[in-house]
Amino acid sequence: MAFEKLRKEETLAMRKRLIGQSCRLFYSDEPVKIIKARGQYLFDENDKRYLDCISNVHHVGHCHPSITKAAAEQMDLLNTNARFLHDNIVMYADRLAATLPEKLCVFYFVNSGSEANDLALRLAQQYTQHQDVIVLDHAYHGHLMSLIDISPYKFRKLAGQKEWVHVAPLPDTYRGIYREDHPNPGQAYADTVKDLIEEVHRKGRKISAFFAESLPSVGGQIILPQGYSTKVAEYVRSAGGVFVADEVQTGFGRVGSHFWAFQLQGEGFCPDIVTMGKPMGNGHPLACVATTVEIAGAFTANGVEYFNTFGGNPVSCAIGLAVLDVIEKEDLRGNATRVGAHLKDLLTKLQTQHQIIGDVRGVGLFVGLELVSDRDQKTPATETAARVVKRYRKEDQICVSTDGPWENVVKFKPPMCFSMEDAELAVRCIDRILTGYQLEVKLKCQLHMIFLFLK
Repeated sequence: MAFEKLRKEETLAMRKRLIGQSCRLFYSDEPVKIIKARGQYLFDENDKRYLDCISNVHHVGHCHPSITKAAAEQMDLLNTNARFLHDNIVMYADRLAATLPEKLCVFYFVNSGSEANDLALRLAQQYTQHQDVIVLDHAYHGHLMSLIDISPYKFRKLAGQKEWVHVAPLPDTYRGIYREDHPNPGQAYADTVKDLIEEVHRKGRKISAFFAESLPSVGGQIILPQGYSTKVAEYVRSAGGVFVADEVQTGFGRVGSHFWAFQLQGEGFCPDIVTMGKPMGNGHPLACVATTVEIAGAFTANGVEYFNTFGGNPVSCAIGLAVLDVIEKEDLRGNATRVGAHLKDLLTKLQTQHQIIGDVRGVGLFVGLELVSDRDQKTPATETAARVVKRYRKEDQICVSTDGPWENVVKFKPPMCFSMEDAELAVRCIDRILTGYQLEVKLKCQLHMIFLFLK
């Protein structure tokens, strides 16, 4: 069945009329209508090509033929409730287990990162029989009510902080309370969690979990200092809680050197629960929670059956298996390592030419460029970051977005097939945009001086 094609103006008018206005578009002032995609490229209704630096969901590339083939073949054969016995779900769980530490060997399949994080919260609270959760400042873990409650990024704009939620400082060594010059920022930031646990205990409350992204994304593409997670896990477990690693944004080899971002903290570190989503299905709704036998056993012992109608269905698992195959066959972890290092190196060189670049940070294809109007004061250049995003799209057909508490961090989280040439193009274009910005600022200063002189 062919669908009637609408003109862009018609599509936009219908969206405004039919879709909730809180569901915002990218480039809302001048939306882009995307009608097809391949690899790391998006195409609009006029067949104009855009380089996609946003879609970490489409992990191995848009419309990858191997993923499309696996989905179509399984859809043609069977797609049914996951409560029927089927090979795909167990084969997929076995493949995932091979990428994780041995103790993370029990899996629950769901449909989104939000569902995964909600279930992780239930698992932690059931296992510990405690309610309270420690999260990082500026964190975002999903759109369900339970997750808005543990997401400072959201709850500060809504009903506020619940008494059972406790916020630890974001371990940001660029602008946080402990910075690059601290002798051991990992230990120092971990000790803030220890202090928070003691404060919770003084109130007569108990910790169920420390819940954090392995690399805080909405917080500004933050790389956790070495040793942080190991010490936090030690403190949290001593208090009777568990460590939950949210890998929804960062899992499946995005960091290049490791399959999971939590592994950057060292071989000795292992969370008690890991959540995963976005890249799992390359755009297909697929997510998962991995945990230990003990935690899963406590969840089973509550006597309430857990089932998820679509989670782990045959089509989803066929797609998940195909994604794992492509990551391996196309050496996408290796590509993330090589291209990510090249991108970061080029951006770091730009930093010497543009005072507005305060920090370049990242690992693999998870890179952030923090813009500041004053390097010494680290004043967020929020407006300039927004202008960069708009000009990138309009002048160069490159799609990026911003993150961080002040929306001043330009983030690069492209599909994993992103190439060296793509990285070089992205940096050349941002160099031109920032050079133009510097000239504008200089001209304004000169005009201001002339005005003062004439006055």
